[in-house]
Amino acid sequence: MMVMEYANGGSLRNYLEKNFIRLTCDDKLNMAYQLAYAVSCLHNEGIIHRDLHSGNILVHQNTIKLADFGLSKRIGESSNFQSKLFGMVPYVDPKSFSRRRNNNNQMYTLNEKSDVYSVGVLLWEISSGKLPFYAENEHYDVGLIYDISQGHRETVVPDTPEEYVKIYTKCWDGEPDNRPTIYQVVDLLKAIITKKDIIMENPQLSNKHKLNEIPLSTNNSELQGDLSQLIQNFNKMNTKEIDNITVSSEQEKLLNEKDFNSIVDEIINLIYKLYDKGIEWKLIKEQVIVYFNNYNTNSQEIYNWLSNNQNNSNSIFLLGYFNFYGIETSENNEKAFKLFINASEKDHILAQSFVGECYQYGYGTKKNEKLAFEYYEKVANINFTYGQLKIGHYYVNGIGIEKDLKKAFYWSEKAANNGNIKAKHNLGDCYLSGNGVKKDYNKAFKMFKQSAEGEYSYSNGITMLGYCYVYGIGTKVDKEKAFELYQKSANLGNKVAQYNLGTMYENGDGITKDIDKAIYWYEKSAKQGNQNAQNRLQKKSTIHKMKSLFFK
Repeated sequence: MMVMEYANGGSLRNYLEKNFIRLTCDDKLNMAYQLAYAVSCLHNEGIIHRDLHSGNILVHQNTIKLADFGLSKRIGESSNFQSKLFGMVPYVDPKSFSRRRNNNNQMYTLNEKSDVYSVGVLLWEISSGKLPFYAENEHYDVGLIYDISQGHRETVVPDTPEEYVKIYTKCWDGEPDNRPTIYQVVDLLKAIITKKDIIMENPQLSNKHKLNEIPLSTNNSELQGDLSQLIQNFNKMNTKEIDNITVSSEQEKLLNEKDFNSIVDEIINLIYKLYDKGIEWKLIKEQVIVYFNNYNTNSQEIYNWLSNNQNNSNSIFLLGYFNFYGIETSENNEKAFKLFINASEKDHILAQSFVGECYQYGYGTKKNEKLAFEYYEKVANINFTYGQLKIGHYYVNGIGIEKDLKKAFYWSEKAANNGNIKAKHNLGDCYLSGNGVKKDYNKAFKMFKQSAEGEYSYSNGITMLGYCYVYGIGTKVDKEKAFELYQKSANLGNKVAQYNLGTMYENGDGITKDIDKAIYWYEKSAKQGNQNAQNRLQKKSTIHKMKSLFFK
């Protein structure tokens, strides 16, 4: 049994709600300084918190105290599963959302700079008194994860000292290497309080250093003592003890708050919502994993449970989903297809959609376009936009059915009106090319814009919006705007945008001519199979060889 000291101010979140109107600028600065100093003490001992948010930072007699690792989850007020899970999202290092591997083929793991990111968000929260991205009667969802991953941050609170704003905006930079160390944050906050100027060093050149000054607040000596005791106790534990505490804490959380069946139901709802919106499958897969991790339930635990609990259509489908995408197991399309068929026979809409996809591409079964169409049509008729999108694609290309551009337009419009961002892009194509409808460049532009700039954005929609600005389709020619859009889509991995960006750099079209950057983007696009990019690189290689021979 572990006894924790009573904190009369509650969590930082509760403290700000009750006391913010009475806090002076100096109070907020001191609180920010205490927080940064507390985290620096952990880092100085080689400890990373990894879970900093205003719900597990405590306030006692106006002094900040860091709650122990993992234990703070029991302190917060009760809330429903969805809000509690996503409540942590604004504080989490967005680099961890991507699940991408580094040059050493290692997944990005939370580190000291991740704590710095969380501190940046907390500094903003202290200055505002509000939860980040808070909207009344609305919960955080996967759309916020996507937005933050794309660089979206909170708005600066008016009248906040400029030096303070610079600190937290540096802290929440999307690239960890650009963030300051926690020691620099401490120094910079102290500089504001003591009116001394400190120039931020290059964060990549600054190493961990020992703190040699006494904190400003008289209560910080108590804070330092508490942290020293915490660190000593932490260091006395062996790895096995720490692992046991972590495992038991997570198991208790699962048993007390939500059982696996409910977790599976929640994740099925999430997948359905994202497919319905037209989100690309790679991002959906990433968010499924993030969803589990944020709930302290890793995907391996879920996979193991699913393997032994195939008692309803949701668990059957999700096990198929894990096998289809190789989550915690080797990719196995044959097994996935059988599970999808099983769940689809129980009228599971997502399973029926995936059966259609398996037949369309021959995943785990023999390719059969006619059967694929039938499954897509089944879910389209019950208003699932993913099926409507697919039906429109089949009619426009005459796949497994007679080509019919009017029906293609009908289904694309239906899915677009239901909010599917891919369908909005396809509808824009219909208006641009006159497929199944009279050409209308203004409507084409409108659809591409909605696909690119809504709650979620589609890379092809962003690319086509850029195309409209290049050629003045439904809008005025604006090469700078086109470049910005191509750049955004190219960074999302869109091979057409990467090629278009290359041509703009090669020709100096709306931007300074830069052959090296042109080649860079051509190579990116060519690696994804873009034939035009491959041809451009081949042509440049031939010209380079001819010049070498000529000037030899």
